[in-house]
Amino acid sequence: MSETGTGRPHGVGHAAATENVEYRIAHLRDRLAAGELGELGVRAEVRAGAVVVTGTVPSTECRATLLRTVREELTGISVHMDVVVAETSSPDHAEDLS
Repeated sequence: MSETGTGRPHGVGHAAATENVEYRIAHLRDRLAAGELGELGVRAEVRAGAVVVTGTVPSTECRATLLRTVREELTGISVHMDVVVAETSSPDHAEDLS
């Protein structure tokens, strides 16, 4: 096996880094479930070397709280946010069903 500059066999550092990311994602999930965002359908998973956070939240305040929590838990990791705010207000005009 070839060695990296860390003195570990090649690939071991990557495996440890991946485990660390998975651990941090699990901690993020636990924190979201236990906090005020517990009922939200938000997912976080590793895709193509980055963490992707997806889902729908009921308000811009919830989205801001989610973003802050993700930043705190996943500092130093590439994160892509695909979180949508649900439109909960009544329509201001009738829908044309022609």
